[in-house]
Amino acid sequence: MADEAVIIELLGNPPGVPIQYICVDGDAFPKGTILKLSDNREADLSAAAGNVCAGICAMEKVASDGSTTVSAYTNGIFDLKEANVAGITVGGGVVIGGANLVRAETAGDAELGKIFGHALATFAKAGTESVRVLI
Repeated sequence: MADEAVIIELLGNPPGVPIQYICVDGDAFPKGTILKLSDNREADLSAAAGNVCAGICAMEKVASDGSTTVSAYTNGIFDLKEANVAGITVGGGVVIGGANLVRAETAGDAELGKIFGHALATFAKAGTESVRVLI
């Protein structure tokens, strides 16, 4: 995969405590992948704009390794890439914009639980900047 998140700072007490989700044994997730939330507390690859975020993959998950769980960070600062849609203003809400990509929130995203962070700098179109992730 490409455009994985870069961990800048893990937050919380203690910092960086991940949440564990269910996944399919055959799934493969590189560390730093933006994961989407599926039904029954399952995490999967974020592939489409508007998916609900489960967090940032905290570990590499190898396909068919026998594991049916994956951990995700939900509290930290991460460098993420904009989905080449438009810029994101500093402080603006951030949602999944595709596979490992983000975009600015649009009307209705907050009500649907899609906002998973806020831009800590202004993003240029297709640019990479820091996002305060808090799910």
